[in-house]
Order: sequence, then structure tokens, then C-alpha cells
Amino acid sequence: MYSFGNVAGGQQLDISSSFDVSNPSTGALAGKAPAGSVADLETAIAAAEAAFPAWSALSDAERQQYCMKVADKLEAHLEELAQILTTEQGKPMGGAGSMFEIGGAIAWTRYNASLEVPVEVIQDDENGRIELHRKPIGVVGSITPWNWPVMIAIWHIIPAIRTGNTVVNKPSPFTPLSTLRMIELMNEVLPAGVVNSITGDNEIGAVMSSHDKIGKIVFTGSTPTGQKIMGSAANTLKRLTLELGGNDAGIVLEDADPQAIAADIFWGAFVNNGQTCACLKRLYVPDALYDQVCDALVEFAANVKVGDGFAEGMELGPVQNRMQFDKVNELVRASIEHGGKVLCGGPVDDASTLFFPITLIAAASNDDPLVQQEQFGPALPIIRYSDLDEVIRQANDNPNGLGGSVWTNDKARFADVANRMECGSVWRNKHGAIQPNAPFGGVKCSGVGVEFGQEGLLANTNIQVVYL
Repeated sequence: MYSFGNVAGGQQLDISSSFDVSNPSTGALAGKAPAGSVADLETAIAAAEAAFPAWSALSDAERQQYCMKVADKLEAHLEELAQILTTEQGKPMGGAGSMFEIGGAIAWTRYNASLEVPVEVIQDDENGRIELHRKPIGVVGSITPWNWPVMIAIWHIIPAIRTGNTVVNKPSPFTPLSTLRMIELMNEVLPAGVVNSITGDNEIGAVMSSHDKIGKIVFTGSTPTGQKIMGSAANTLKRLTLELGGNDAGIVLEDADPQAIAADIFWGAFVNNGQTCACLKRLYVPDALYDQVCDALVEFAANVKVGDGFAEGMELGPVQNRMQFDKVNELVRASIEHGGKVLCGGPVDDASTLFFPITLIAAASNDDPLVQQEQFGPALPIIRYSDLDEVIRQANDNPNGLGGSVWTNDKARFADVANRMECGSVWRNKHGAIQPNAPFGGVKCSGVGVEFGQEGLLANTNIQVVYL
């Protein structure tokens, strides 16, 4: 059983009470996390605020070196962090599971450490010199989810501290243990107070988003929660980066090869058991290829191994928590009631498990609840279409706009369809393949701002224009 504490100012806070964290594969106790109070949060914010002057005064090169030290420290504990992650989140150790996530977090740390924070010269002539400087905001509040808890915490924390901010992180109560351990390790190489942690209930997040000493909130999670954060941040006019829900559409064109694209469609939809904002969540297939694509996906799914993340060879684990399991189950049932045909998998009657079978459904129409709502789990609706213009309209007729994909060998047709899709990222013949050097974010109700790349790094700064 794992047990970690909150860290503020480089020190473990006293634990007055704690809560249980469950292993979703077995239902056993994975560990205990501190039930932090608002007073603990105030301590963490004060520690971050106290550390900010010295940290922000360091040279750019010094902060780069510190971030590289963080990467080295995490790499030395890669397997330990992966084991904690599998225990509390359920994903397999191998494949695109916990070792992949921790390795990705390390790579993202090194990439962000390598970026420069430039001074841009706007004008330099006989009329004078004007420079654009990037200055840190102050204390950044980071609120992270349960699906990729370590990776997303890194996405929040490293760009913030790289640009001179200090951070208070609140992990999801479903998966706090791996993040708490990661922040403990960070504090072994960073100055005290630069990165702090606080776990607790929803009250902690609400206080963070309205707190006048926090200059920015970075949040990854559901759209309704993001809307609440945006509302409570209004009084202090906080900077915000919100990466929210997605209901990503994939559109197959007539020239695609069903057998050639089946594996990439499957993993675009089911990576991390479908528990990823940028997963492919609804697939549109033309009449001429519909049966072939469905058959190829069913055939591929039959060979994917689902089970306990510590068992050898497993490729997918359980749904992480009961609330999400029930949502997926209800949407699958609703799809069937709406005329959807189960191609494989289907609803689950056993309330004792969080393992949900890989489910493919031939949806009867675009207004199927499984098509219109984000399932965030291992169920994919496949919708038949006959008119490309109409299907692009249907793909766009959704409040979300995170990602999309087009499955074709024709680059010109891909470019045309991609240009008409209302989403922040579009891929050809793959889905959800994010990179640290490419900005990532959503439009419409899928978020505000971007992460990754130079644009994501500089989102953690304020602009100051200097007239020399």
C-alpha cells in the first residue's frame, strides 16, 4: 500500500485525515492520500508565493538546468512511478501504458527545458527600439485529471516553472498517488516552494480558481468543471489554460483501405481504454466501405488483451472508476435502445467489475446518444454516411472541437476536409498523435488556449513591451 503526503515549501505537511485510493483492477486498497484542507492549500500557496521572487530572478539557463535535473530524477525512478500509476489507474505496465506515460513525461520535460524564452525586437531604427519581453505570471494553480495523471501534471508544471512561475498542483482524488510521489521527487532537486502539492475534495479546486494569490489556472478535465473554473476565476481576471472534453470525429473517405487503417483507427479510439480527451470517439464511414471497416475493426479487437495491468501482455486495463464505468454502460445501452447494433462487446450487468469489454456499435443515426455525447471509455459508435458534405456538417454539429481525423490516401482531399473541420487538431490516417513541439488545444467548448510547443510555453507568461 502506498502513502504519500502533501508538500509545501519543500516540507511534508502534517496529515490530519486521509482518504482511500482503490486499485480499479482488483478493488483492493491501492493507498492512502492526505485529505488536504483549505488551510493546507493556503500554506501551499504561501510557499509558492515566497519562492517566486528568487525562482523568477534566476537566469533562463539556470531554470533550464533545473528542469533537466527534474527529468533525470524522474528517469531514475521510472519503474517505481509506473508501478504506482498502474496500481491506482489500472493501465498496463507495458505497451501504451504506465511505462509509456512516465517515459513520455520525461521526454516532455526535456523538450520544454530545451525551449528558449525570447526577447522579441519589434522595432530598432532611427525612431527608437521596442522590445517585447516575456515575464512570469506568479503562482500557477494546476488541477489535473485521473486518465493520464503524471503526463498531464508534467504538461502543466514544467512549462510553468521553466518560464519562472511557481506551482501548486491538485491531482485527481481518483489517482493522486503517482503525482504526489512525482512531486516529492521534484522537490529533491528544485528549490523549496517551486512545486507544491495539495490533495483534497472539490472545495480545494474551487478555492484555487478564485484565489487572489494564484495568477493562472491550468486545468485538464470535463467541460462543465472548466466552465465553473472560468466563472470563479472572473473576479481576479486569472490567466487560464483549459483543456476540456472532446468528442472527436474520424471521417473515412472512399479511397481508404479498411484492412490497412483498422489498427490505427482502433488505437486512435481505444488507447488508454478510450479514456483520453483526444481519442477518436465517433467514426463516420461511407456506404461502400462500411461493412468492410466494421469487419476489420471487429477482427482486430478480438485479439487485443484486456486485464490486470500487472499481468504480462495486457494491452488495456479497466475503466478507472465506477462513475465513468456507469456512464459508458448507460451510453451503450442508450445506443442499443436507439437502434444501434452491437458488433462486439456490449453493456455489462456485473456491478462488481470495472472491466468493460471493447465495444463496437453500428450506430443507427447521428443523433444516437453514444455519438452525441463523449463516452470517455472503450465503446466506439460507427456511423454510415453517403454524402461527404453532410457528414462534415454532422461532425461539426457538436459543442466540442478538440481533434479530428480523415482517413484517406489522397493528400489534397485530406487538406480540403481538414480545413472544413471545426477542431484544434486534425490528423491524416491516425488520431490523437500529439507531440511536444506542436501546439495542442480545442475550439468551442473543448477549451481555452493551447499547451505544448513554443506557444504553450509562452502561455505561462505575461507580455511586457519595453520602449528603449
